[in-house]
Amino acid sequence: LLQDAVLEHKADLGIALDGDGDRLIMVDHKGELVDGDGLLFIIARSQKLRGKGSNCVVGTQMYNLGLEQALKDHDMVLHRSQVGDRYVIEMLKEKGGVVGGESSGHIICLDKTTTGDGIVAALQVLCEIIRTGSNLHELQSLMIKFPQTLVNVRVNKLIDLLKDEAVLTIVASAEKRLGREGRVLLRASGTEPLIRVMVEGRDLVLTQNLANEIASVIKRSVEDA
Repeated sequence: LLQDAVLEHKADLGIALDGDGDRLIMVDHKGELVDGDGLLFIIARSQKLRGKGSNCVVGTQMYNLGLEQALKDHDMVLHRSQVGDRYVIEMLKEKGGVVGGESSGHIICLDKTTTGDGIVAALQVLCEIIRTGSNLHELQSLMIKFPQTLVNVRVNKLIDLLKDEAVLTIVASAEKRLGREGRVLLRASGTEPLIRVMVEGRDLVLTQNLANEIASVIKRSVEDA
């Protein structure tokens, strides 16, 4: 709805917050989504260019490899924490960072507040647009996202993925095929009976195939357990 509204009203951008206002998603003037990956990059880059941030940026394991590469191109390092804003904050304090967040759009600016705040994060992006004279689309385009495939495997019981030989073998094979420009992440959902399979790389078709192959092996392992 927000994308449609931005295009209908020929707006410069759109801002969407979740129910309690701690998560942010934006839409550029072309109606394209700018999610937590793009938002964290824009804010961290702005801090760096203005000499107000640090070289350390913290994101969770779910952040896109494209973000990591874009930050590296601007002499910044992405440190990955466990999923959860409290883990992001803990690592920010440990590493001496200022900006961190989750790919869901939960952005933390410790120089402005003590936790994630969608309004604060949106204001940082708006300030950067005003400061540079660039629009949201141009700022977002400085980061190129890698294709990422996420498959949820519904289970009736959890297995220890780190001890299952079949799972370890298929993951090792997938990582070898992806090389240095890809990764595999498996994690159990903390709220649902799901195992999340995430595969990321430069080739969309390859990531999709590998994610489905890994998901199939996990299903069989759960059934046999």
